[in-house]
Amino acid sequence: MTNTIVIDPVTRIEGHAKITLHLDDDGHVADARFHVTEFRGFEKFCEGRMFWEMPSITARICGICPVSHLMASAKAGDTILGVRIPTAAEKLRRLMNWGQIVQSHALSFFHLSGPDLVLGMESEPAQRNVAGLIALNPDFARDGIRLRQFGQDVIRLLGGKSIHPAWTVPGGVREPLTIEKRDEMLRRLPEAFEIVERALKLYKNEVVAKHRREYDVYGNFPSLFIGLVSQQGGLEHYDGLLRVMDSDGMILEPGLAPKRFREIIAEAVEPWTYLKVPYYKPYGYEGQAGMYRVGPLARVNLCDFAGTPKAEAELRLLRSGGRVVRQGFAYHYARLIEILFALEKIEETLNAPDITNKHIRSQADVNHLHGVGVSEAPRGTLFHEYWVDENGLLQSVNLIIATGQNNLAMNRTVLQIARAYVTGQKLTEGLLNRIEHGIRLFDPCLSCSTHAAGQMPLAVELYGPDGELLNTLRR
Repeated sequence: MTNTIVIDPVTRIEGHAKITLHLDDDGHVADARFHVTEFRGFEKFCEGRMFWEMPSITARICGICPVSHLMASAKAGDTILGVRIPTAAEKLRRLMNWGQIVQSHALSFFHLSGPDLVLGMESEPAQRNVAGLIALNPDFARDGIRLRQFGQDVIRLLGGKSIHPAWTVPGGVREPLTIEKRDEMLRRLPEAFEIVERALKLYKNEVVAKHRREYDVYGNFPSLFIGLVSQQGGLEHYDGLLRVMDSDGMILEPGLAPKRFREIIAEAVEPWTYLKVPYYKPYGYEGQAGMYRVGPLARVNLCDFAGTPKAEAELRLLRSGGRVVRQGFAYHYARLIEILFALEKIEETLNAPDITNKHIRSQADVNHLHGVGVSEAPRGTLFHEYWVDENGLLQSVNLIIATGQNNLAMNRTVLQIARAYVTGQKLTEGLLNRIEHGIRLFDPCLSCSTHAAGQMPLAVELYGPDGELLNTLRR
C-alpha cells in the first residue's frame, strides 16, 4: 500500500502573488483579486512538540518580525503555566517588541515604499528601487538603514542576536539586561529620534502633497478596525484589551479580554487563495460586512491617546480631520507615529530603576491545558492559541496572522486602485506598480521579508467579460 502526497502549488515562494482583474462588457473593472499562493503548515507540524519549544519554533515563521511570534507564543505559554511573569521580565519583553516595531516599520517606510513615495509611482522601473533611492537621496536611504539598525540592535542586545533570538520563554525571559547594554541603547536613541523626525517632516511636507490623489483613493473605504489598547485606552503593542471600532468612530467592543477573541473573530476560506479570510464574527462574512483592518492605522484609530508627548502631538495632527482616518495611504504616517512612540517608550523603560533586576522568570509546570497569547506585530494583531496535554505536549495549534486579517481589505484596495486607474484593455508597468503599492500599504509578510532590495514577483492578468485573457504583465 502506498500513499501519494501532492502539494500544489509548490511552496517556498514567500513574496509571490498574482492579481487578476475582471472587466465588464463596457471595459470597466468589475472585480479584482489578490491571490496568495503560499502554503504554510506551521499549525500542523507543531503538533506533538512541547509548548516550551514554541517561541523558538514559531519565530521561524518570519525573518522580519520573529519577535512578534516570540511574544505571542511566550504569552500563550504563560497562560498554560498559569503564572504572572516578573515586572522586569514584562518590561524587557516590551523593549524587544518596541525594537521590532522600529526596525520593521523603518524597513517598510524607507526601503519598501520609499522608492514609490520619493521617486514616484510611475518613475523609471530600473531606478525605482533601493539602488535608485540611494542615488537620488542617499541621506534618506541611509536614515532607513540606521533606524532599522537601531531596532535590530535593541533586539540583539536583549536576546543575543537580531533574528530568532532564543530569549523570550514561557514564564519570562532567559537573561536580564546589563547596565552596559542599557547604556548602549540610551546612547543610540538621540540619532534614532532625529531620523524619525526628519521622516515625519518629509512625509507631511512633501509626500502627501506629491501623492494627493493616491492619498484620497488608496484604501479609502469604510471598514472595521480591530487591535489592542491598554487598560486605559492608550496605544498598545504588547498587552491589553481587544477593541473594535467602525469607520464612523463607534466603538463596537470597548475592551474584550484577548483570551475571548473567538467571540469576535472567525475565519473563512476561499478557493482562489491559501490566505485565510478572518472577519468580525458578529457582522458575518456575507457581503464582506465583517471586513476589518489591523496594523498601524487600526491601532492609531482605536486608541484614545498615544501616551507619550511626541507621538501624542502627531496623533492629534493625524486626527485633525476627524477621529477615524479611513485612507489606507495613511498607513505610512501611522508607522512613523508608532516608531516615534516606540522610541519614547524605549527611553522611558530603559530609565526605569528596576530594568536591570535579575528576577526575570516565574517557575511553574502545566496548570492549564489551553493557552492564548495575543500581541501586536508590526502588521497587526497576532493570535497564538495552544491546546496541550498534562505533560505540555501540543495537541492542537491555531495561529491567526495579521496579514490574513487584512486579506479582505487588501482585496478591496486592489479593486479600488484598479477601478481608479484601469481604462480599456491596456496595462502599463506604472499601473502594476500602483496596484503593488496598494498591497505595500499593509506591509504583508509575503513580500517584506525577502524582497527588500528588489521587486515583488507579481503578475497582473486582465480578462474581458467573456473570460478571454486580454493582457498579462509580469514582474
